[in-house]
Amino acid sequence: MRKEAAIVSALVAVGALIVQAATAQMAPAAQRGMIFVQVNCGKCHATDRLSESPLPIAPPLRDLSRRFPAERLSYGLVNAMQAGHLNMPAFQLDPGQLDDVVAYLRTLGP
Repeated sequence: MRKEAAIVSALVAVGALIVQAATAQMAPAAQRGMIFVQVNCGKCHATDRLSESPLPIAPPLRDLSRRFPAERLSYGLVNAMQAGHLNMPAFQLDPGQLDDVVAYLRTLGP
């Protein structure tokens, strides 16, 4: 049992280092955007490239770049966040926050 716990701990530590390295390579705006979506969106939406959304009906944020072309991502995001829907509260982002969130979302997908 101790051996299994040690292996799990080592895997968690390696995973944390990988995330740290990936975050360090992001632009400051994308880092701020990542923090914003993790804090404000992560309870329902997957906020990374691989995870499933905690709330099954909430689409992963990485899919937004598939729904909206890069030049319209800001517009689509603002509309979704301001309107709110079903279980999602409405959000109001200032222009800097919007730029940060879009910078992060662009790191997630094509």
